[in-house]
Amino acid sequence: MAAHKNGSLIHIINRASVLFKNGSYRKRILLTSLKPAQCQRRTVSSIGDKNTNLTPQLSSHLAGWSYKELYELSVKDPETFWGSIAKERLTWNKPFDQVRDCEITSGKINWFLGGQLNVSVNCLDVHVAKHPDRVALVWERDEPGTEVKVTYRELLETTCRLANTLKRHGVNKGDRVAIYMPVSPIAVAAMLACARIGAVHTVVFAGFSSEALAGRIQDAQCKAVITCNQGVRGGRFIDLKPTVDAAVKNCPTVQHVFVAQRTANPTPMGKLDIPLEEAMASESAQCAPEPMGSEEMLFMLHTSGSTGKPKGIVHTQAGYLLYAALTHQYVFDYHPGDVFGCVADIGWVTGHSYVVYGPLCNGATTVLFESTPVYPDPGRYWETVQRLGINQFYGAPTAIRLLLKYEESWVKKYDRSSLKTLGSVGEPINHEAWEWFYNVVGDGRCPLVDTWWQTETGGVCIAPRPAEEGAEIVPAMAMRPFFGIQPVLMEEKGKPISGNDVSGALCIGQPWPGMARTIFGDHKRFVDAYFKPYPGHYFTGDGAYRSKEGYYQITGRMDDVINISGHRLGTAEIEDALDEHPAVPETAVIGISHDIKGEVPFAFVVLKEDPSLNHTAVVKELRGLVATKIAKYAVPDHFLVVKRLPKTRSGKIMRRILRKVAMEQTGDLGDVSTLDDPSVVTEIIKAHAQYKSLTSQNKS
Repeated sequence: MAAHKNGSLIHIINRASVLFKNGSYRKRILLTSLKPAQCQRRTVSSIGDKNTNLTPQLSSHLAGWSYKELYELSVKDPETFWGSIAKERLTWNKPFDQVRDCEITSGKINWFLGGQLNVSVNCLDVHVAKHPDRVALVWERDEPGTEVKVTYRELLETTCRLANTLKRHGVNKGDRVAIYMPVSPIAVAAMLACARIGAVHTVVFAGFSSEALAGRIQDAQCKAVITCNQGVRGGRFIDLKPTVDAAVKNCPTVQHVFVAQRTANPTPMGKLDIPLEEAMASESAQCAPEPMGSEEMLFMLHTSGSTGKPKGIVHTQAGYLLYAALTHQYVFDYHPGDVFGCVADIGWVTGHSYVVYGPLCNGATTVLFESTPVYPDPGRYWETVQRLGINQFYGAPTAIRLLLKYEESWVKKYDRSSLKTLGSVGEPINHEAWEWFYNVVGDGRCPLVDTWWQTETGGVCIAPRPAEEGAEIVPAMAMRPFFGIQPVLMEEKGKPISGNDVSGALCIGQPWPGMARTIFGDHKRFVDAYFKPYPGHYFTGDGAYRSKEGYYQITGRMDDVINISGHRLGTAEIEDALDEHPAVPETAVIGISHDIKGEVPFAFVVLKEDPSLNHTAVVKELRGLVATKIAKYAVPDHFLVVKRLPKTRSGKIMRRILRKVAMEQTGDLGDVSTLDDPSVVTEIIKAHAQYKSLTSQNKS
């Protein structure tokens, strides 16, 4: 049941808002005066033990099939496999008449053609019809103990009011809407409202700068923006509206900015701005869903590439939703009644697939985590697990590496017996973090699934589960492909590598329903990036190792993309920001390993020959430039000023050498025969040694 009976979700979400009742509204007290929701903690006996039967029941047609049989069918006869599941697991306005029409070399990917459905109906209406008072969302707000529960009925009503608000202000099917909001029920309702009316949402992480936000709005040609006055995280208020104000000045397509009130603090309103709660108060709690073709756009999400401009990755309706729901259920062993705790932000694809669409399609109770792993102390995650009775906990290795540095007592003091599955996402998890997560957090009794997937794949592609009952889990290894995923390791010349105990470029040999369909406005770039490198295959950009047993382990990126705390960022994007400084003619950014974040940017900077330049001041300005142009997390941890960069005779920067220098592995630089001037390497090594010496002196 909801924590606040008969109350509007809008009222629940905001400190000062309105209460909808019988089509009218009235002023109500601040949210801070309301009592927090009381969550009943689940115990091991109520969720079953760790030996839960892993044999999937995907559809009536496939009932009784083993995991091995199901996987073989999924890659040998995908039409039968996916067709039978889609017919039963999704609610259709019009049934599809063709399971797939794909030609992977040209990036032509179509699933469930002829079918029509609405994603919000599959995530809300179908569950409201059966169990309207089941909790859909548990909003774990920044302050511990102030969580708020939202039922499926409340979420549907709020989604409809928001959808009607968008329609009243001219947002129609096919229009793009930017969502720049913290993790909250109103943000989820905004996503679902777009889906309900056929608009396309593009969620932008609410930590991005105004310039990064503007670039994404411009790329998507958004008609509207939905935001909050502020965010709340780690005990601090974070202004969001001023960032949006600065962004939309350079976005002529934006006609309206809808502003929700996360806090009671006032925010200046301009001519484009519409108070969201007030606008929703006069709207109906019913909104007819727009029937959408299976291959019409659901959302786009920008991700960094090896060029400076972020890519607007496009996902469509039926295939994405089915894949997100299926992976949510079987990778994490989700069962009805479980409380699913994915602590990702909705601004990333993990939040889309495993906070919103996958869990809600399955009728689950999903946790929205607004805070940080260490607020107010390093026990926050585990106190939340105890208080909310979380059954599946899905987080990033970055956070795990951060927390394992604290005393185990921060974990052990809380009851974690409700947990039955642990998961990691965003980057390969290292052995130390895996062992700590499994043994300390999970008490050695919860399967730990190290999941590999990408924004482009839509959902988990390689993970230890599902598998045959009793199948082993190898620490720090993704292991097994999900249904329909056919991993292929390729050598440099483009030939598949056969056998086991081998490494190569990780590709996927055939299309699957959840994969991206294009890059918005640039299908050629989509084909060039993912299908041209290895014709007939989807190229992931990652390298992988196939063990003697045939399991897969991800070895890292193969292009100029680095992974900072689980977030992919193109080095070219950072370089573009640095190169805007008038004193900087040239830069090269590479990624180096970091104990907590996984990788961090290391910037090699060439300055103009000007004796009046203050190097320290320039570096400070460069830090601010990256924070402004992209985000604070993108600011390089290290800046090394050098006279020149190592280049080939054709002018290409040899980043491999720079990485060796930054990692202090100069004993084996590899082949340097193509360098235009090998003496540059000696210069850079010397500069790096001086930098390290100065850094260590400053620390002491």
